[in-house]
Amino acid sequence: MTCEGCEATVTNSLSAVPGVSNVKTDLAKNEITVEMSKHIATPTLQHALKKYPKYQLEEIAPSFDSPTNDVGKASWLVTYKPILLIFAYIISVTLLVEVRTGFNWMHWMSNFMGGFFLTFSFFKLLDLKGFAENYFSYDIVSKRWFGYGYIYPFIELALGLAYVISFDPLLTNSVTLLIMGISMIGVLKAVFSKRKIKCACLGIVFNLPMSTITIVEDSLMIVMSFISLLSLMS
Repeated sequence: MTCEGCEATVTNSLSAVPGVSNVKTDLAKNEITVEMSKHIATPTLQHALKKYPKYQLEEIAPSFDSPTNDVGKASWLVTYKPILLIFAYIISVTLLVEVRTGFNWMHWMSNFMGGFFLTFSFFKLLDLKGFAENYFSYDIVSKRWFGYGYIYPFIELALGLAYVISFDPLLTNSVTLLIMGISMIGVLKAVFSKRKIKCACLGIVFNLPMSTITIVEDSLMIVMSFISLLSLMS
């Protein structure tokens, strides 16, 4: 917002949304505070400004249900315990499979990626609407098309199944590299902006803050799919 006219436009447009009880604007900071009688998703509020595309809404300080989301108040280990346990389980199970059949790095990597996508898609699908609303706050594709947040968990599910059954490895790894590469852009922007954003990697079951561990998570899939592609083409 650059002037009082902008301020009035935003205030009036958002005030007209059903459920909005009050709108306070801060022209100097380019911030608004929306008070609601019921929860209203950010995409719904953004839709109210569709006639004014220059106004883009982003959540700058979403409230978290658990105090463990504040890394300053809880230890790193306590904060990221859920995701660390999930990785430990996937690694352990896939390594045991390889020990029984004869260890093969490429086969293990494929099973690990399958387990990763199946597990993470499961948590996202527990509350698909909640995930989509949260994903919208930082993903570059979802910001342009909100429906992508509803489709993304099913993409992960399909990739997980494809890795487990070894379906067309060249196609599967190519899609993974593309999808995770695009996802990484939004994650990097969110982390480097230093805004308090809730990570949607495990849906909304666990309240995890966006941080460098999310970058590591996406990077791991990108690196593994790239290595697999190089192996297939060599």
